[in-house]
Amino acid sequence: MTRMRIKFCGITRQGDAQVAADLGVDALGFVFTRGSRRFVEPDSARAIIRALPAFITAVALFMDDEPAWVREVTSIVNPSLLQFHGEEAVADCAGYGKPFIKAVPMASVADVASYAASYPGASGFLLDAHRSGEPGGQGLRFDWSRRPLLEQPLILAGGLDAANVAAAIRQMRPYAVDVSSGIESAPGIKDAERMRAFVAAVRAVETD
Repeated sequence: MTRMRIKFCGITRQGDAQVAADLGVDALGFVFTRGSRRFVEPDSARAIIRALPAFITAVALFMDDEPAWVREVTSIVNPSLLQFHGEEAVADCAGYGKPFIKAVPMASVADVASYAASYPGASGFLLDAHRSGEPGGQGLRFDWSRRPLLEQPLILAGGLDAANVAAAIRQMRPYAVDVSSGIESAPGIKDAERMRAFVAAVRAVETD
């Protein structure tokens, strides 16, 4: 199996970001939707990102936020990639001069291929277990037998942890895995041992 990319989402603390970097995680997600339990102020996120080593992708996550707020955050943080987790139309995703990925609410979307077709230009699609209008990061999973055939990279999320990520990878064969609650002791507070165990489980399945 080729190398699996890993994204840790919901980063709020510098120490957690450093542990992730030391573990070789590929991307870190920062949630900028106010009201989220994992919300981080843009200035704080910028400081965390500036301390990261090279070649770690910083992802700014939004969910049905006002375009002015997305522009403000993007200007302050300068993320590498935007992630839209709500009901944004393609024009809402593509208008900020940054590549973007779109979350697919698997609990509401029956035809993932048709859903993805309405977001041309997306750099990838994140398959999560939530319903439309609900946030991710709830620790829920969807039926992994529902693997869509898309040209764009698939990012698997939803209820992943060290105990099940290997099985998820074997069944879904995604481009990347994305975890938030599965490596936390509380929302926005990552647990170093859970982070290490998750990465170890992913790396182990790569040798299958």
